[in-house]
Amino acid sequence: MATIQHQVWIDAPCSKVYEALSRTESMGRWWAPQTPVQTEAGLVLEHTAGPEHGVVRLKVLQQVPDRRVEWECISTHPESSPASGWTGTRIRFEISERKAPSWMAAAGASKMAVLDFHHSGWDETSEYLGFCSFAWGQVLQNLKQVCESPGS
Repeated sequence: MATIQHQVWIDAPCSKVYEALSRTESMGRWWAPQTPVQTEAGLVLEHTAGPEHGVVRLKVLQQVPDRRVEWECISTHPESSPASGWTGTRIRFEISERKAPSWMAAAGASKMAVLDFHHSGWDETSEYLGFCSFAWGQVLQNLKQVCESPGS
């Protein structure tokens, strides 16, 4: 099984990054508006990826304030959709704090958040693995911009 991995350095407190990842209202600012659904199995986040993809359903497995968010993709999608590779995979966001490097400290930052992203459980032969890795990089860039915005 393959894992998509990214690390993003964010000039913001860990609490702000966690809020952006864990609150459905905040998630729509950097990714897609989510609808929370309480099920017998727990909280599930849903968003429509478009008519050719269907509804993406992510079961919330864990939320540790300011440290970690983890989901499991429980939806199925047509084989023609890049989301078809998501079924059964897990998406994990690990947040930690580190001292800002000197080139950031000069701009006034003393600490920063480090986001380690893992989307695991991929079939390594999936035709969509590279596409989704690139797409996650873009989405995580959006997250970084939202978290670093003064008004957010």
